[in-house]
Amino acid sequence: MNIIENVSRRGFLQGVVVSGVFVLSARFVPEPLWAAEGEAAAAGIEPSLWMSIASDGTVTIVAHRSEMGCGSRTALPLVVADELDADWSKVKIDQAIGDPKYGEQDTDGSHSVRSFFDQMRYVGAAGRAMLISAAAAQWNVSPKECTTEPHFVVHRASGRKLGYGELAAAAGKLPVPKKEDLQLKPKSEWRHIGKESNALFDLPDMVTGKAVFGMDATMPGMVYASIEHPPVLGQKIKSCDDKAALKVPGVQKTVTIDTVTPPHLFKPLGGVAVIGDNTWATFKGRKALKIEWDSSPHSSYNSAEFRKTLETTSRQPGKVVRNVGDVDAAFAKGGKIIEAEYYTPHLAHVSMEPPVAVAEYRDGKVLAWAPTQNPQAVQETISGVLGIKKEDVTCHVTLLGGGFGRKSKPDQVAEAAVLSKQLGKPVKVVWTREDDIHFDYFHSVAAMYLKAAVGADGKPTAWLQRTVYPPIGSTFDAAAKYADDEMGLGWNNLPFDIPNHRAENGPADYHVRIGWFRSVANIYHAFAIHSFADELAHAAKKDPVQYLLDLIGPGRIVNLDLKGDEAEDAKSYPLDTARLRRVVEMAADKAGWGKRPMGKGRGMGIAAHRSFLTYVATVVEVEVDSKGQVHIPNVWTALDAGTVVSPDNIRNQFEGAAVFGTSLALFGEITATNGAINQSNFHNYQVTRMSRAPRHIEVHIVESDAPPAGVGEPGVPPFAPALYNAVFAATGKRVRELPLSRTKLV
Repeated sequence: MNIIENVSRRGFLQGVVVSGVFVLSARFVPEPLWAAEGEAAAAGIEPSLWMSIASDGTVTIVAHRSEMGCGSRTALPLVVADELDADWSKVKIDQAIGDPKYGEQDTDGSHSVRSFFDQMRYVGAAGRAMLISAAAAQWNVSPKECTTEPHFVVHRASGRKLGYGELAAAAGKLPVPKKEDLQLKPKSEWRHIGKESNALFDLPDMVTGKAVFGMDATMPGMVYASIEHPPVLGQKIKSCDDKAALKVPGVQKTVTIDTVTPPHLFKPLGGVAVIGDNTWATFKGRKALKIEWDSSPHSSYNSAEFRKTLETTSRQPGKVVRNVGDVDAAFAKGGKIIEAEYYTPHLAHVSMEPPVAVAEYRDGKVLAWAPTQNPQAVQETISGVLGIKKEDVTCHVTLLGGGFGRKSKPDQVAEAAVLSKQLGKPVKVVWTREDDIHFDYFHSVAAMYLKAAVGADGKPTAWLQRTVYPPIGSTFDAAAKYADDEMGLGWNNLPFDIPNHRAENGPADYHVRIGWFRSVANIYHAFAIHSFADELAHAAKKDPVQYLLDLIGPGRIVNLDLKGDEAEDAKSYPLDTARLRRVVEMAADKAGWGKRPMGKGRGMGIAAHRSFLTYVATVVEVEVDSKGQVHIPNVWTALDAGTVVSPDNIRNQFEGAAVFGTSLALFGEITATNGAINQSNFHNYQVTRMSRAPRHIEVHIVESDAPPAGVGEPGVPPFAPALYNAVFAATGKRVRELPLSRTKLV
């Protein structure tokens, strides 16, 4: 919830970039503190959102989330503007620096709109109510006689109207209405929320080259740095010969950064930095370095052997993370048993803009500019590695040239700060594409084992699933082996109507840095579960769509017996199988399932998955040519994300998810030999080219009054299993590992 405060009369806190004669702030705090401003102040709760109106009518809203193409920087201010009844053309968005006063700023997990939708509405509604009160007082009428139209307060009876700029000063002197007195707009009166015309606020600057991304950021007197990191995680420098590097024109010097020790967190990896006048000099000089590295505990890591270890573990009993009925007793009854094993490799983020940052250390403080998903993580990391206070780290957030979870880890920003302290001047650290791929926080490798007992009708009477992979938790705890915090990502919340079901998690060691990746564990969990569901359908000689609907069962609320944050989410977002059924039916209908002619080498597949509280079903149509190459003529996706702020942006996200999913399904694979990553650039870690991308993508949005859910990530998980199921339909060949490029189809 939030506490809204009128701060117009007491000036602005340092670091707040809004300006105007009418300024509202909101503090997002628990329900008991709503409207208890004295308690909030005593607790040290800082404002989280800022909105102002200037005398010329300009509305400025501070965006506390980062923009990487997901639309968060537009969507949240748009909600404020709608409740304020503002003219969107008169709205300005300022990007917040990293600061606890803005609340939680991590643009991860597809929860920006979901977490702040109601709060943003109340801030806008408070501003609108205060503007109406200011106008009513000037006209000497009751506020109930007044209404608004975009950027004006109107008195219908007399035809009078006043602009928001004219009223700002007077409104700035009024108290904030109590929450219970605020009137939120009914959905029928929304002007911006849910409308098709909501383009990204930053789009004009992006297409005209005016937008500032991380690579565009500069500081006076800065030098450039390119860092030779340890090829294997944890390696230290045995010797370094930099004579040839120092002879490269433009190279100034080399600087050593200590090798990171576990837990790795977001600290610099270590290595040797080449400092120079420009990136060309530092890249050239770095290639001339002669470094001998010692061994590391991870030097024996070979991905092919590690796969065998994971698969062996997946065949053994693991930690139970959900149990329904009595699986063992059901299996003991005999009958038809179906088993399958699935595998997905490490994946790299490869956002189009590799990691980059510029930072200056001066007098115990750091000023940084970075394309980061989490500026507060920048503060935390730099304060930790330099031993300074978090509040002495200022991080300005640029636009991001893609993120996908990689840019919530600010190791490159910390590198710039560490080097700046050593050199006494601003430093811009630029990673190459090879750096980006070699030293990523990788999406984890995973092995999954599934087993089902099926009755005479082909439906499962028992279902066992086991997943094994190095957890993200290993980044924060070197001893972590189980993915406890990730089981809710498509594993302990199976929506199927099966009387006996058990989900397990096996232990795994890490050998590379593991991190969040778009859709996280939902990718491999959805791949295994929905591939297996399709296998069961074909084993039962049933239509895959109808079989999937039978598995889901009747519309009902599934009790998951969750704890912590997941339990809180379940109160507002229960697992409703009726919503899952609806998207399956819609996707199949839009695809013309069973009605479109499928010739030789053509097939359709379907998968449906709930992630980030959004229900998604995807149908993929494939053509497999005589050489075994897979083409994707059509993709149909149906989704239920609850209340939608920007339908056009949602379509963008799901169209992008289809292209992203194509990369993972057809090409994505990171491997390692003796601890070092084998892939280095787009020639051996491919992303989807235009010739291989889906040729036609349709996205259909279910009209819903449910609370807003995530949209940036949920489109990815069902894509790969739908594609693989389509490949089976086209070729009769069942493939159980990613990527498809590992398998010969003809």
